[in-house]
Amino acid sequence: MENQGATVVITHNVLEGKQQEYENWLNEISPISKKAIGFLDWQIIRPIPNLTYTFTVILRFDTIENLKNWIESKERKILIEKALPFFAKDDKYYIKSGLDFLFLSENENVKVPVRWKQFFVTWSAIYPLSTFIPMLLLPLLRNFGFPQNRYIDSFFVSGIIVFIMIYLLMPPYTRLIKKWLYK
Repeated sequence: MENQGATVVITHNVLEGKQQEYENWLNEISPISKKAIGFLDWQIIRPIPNLTYTFTVILRFDTIENLKNWIESKERKILIEKALPFFAKDDKYYIKSGLDFLFLSENENVKVPVRWKQFFVTWSAIYPLSTFIPMLLLPLLRNFGFPQNRYIDSFFVSGIIVFIMIYLLMPPYTRLIKKWLYK
């Protein structure tokens, strides 16, 4: 069986006024996690000022075993203890593959919908965005002097779509269809 890697999505609700201390802590834990066996990459999704307060850290490892070894490592536990004074809630993480984290809510971090429902919901959200965002965004790019270039256009269009999906659309959308989605 081919190894597909493993992803952990870690959410930290940082106390008001502790964001800089948390950023400093990220700078401390980042090089240590990058040295962990099997580490592939790391992404931080920072909160939107005055709108969201959650930092999301996404780590990818080559195997679930290497990922679990890092999550349960002594080094990480020591660093999490150090960061606890910055957290409004405990260190929360979720290990899975794919885009499962889009379907998690604060209260339902254990149950994830079946894959075909995830596919249908994600497709039903992305299709209208991928149809209408280019119609709205591309004329704006031309007005701002960006030359017509499919790579530049795709960069901005995909960035806007992902932003809308993760921050604006998926949380209320999944709440709206919650009964069907988790049935």
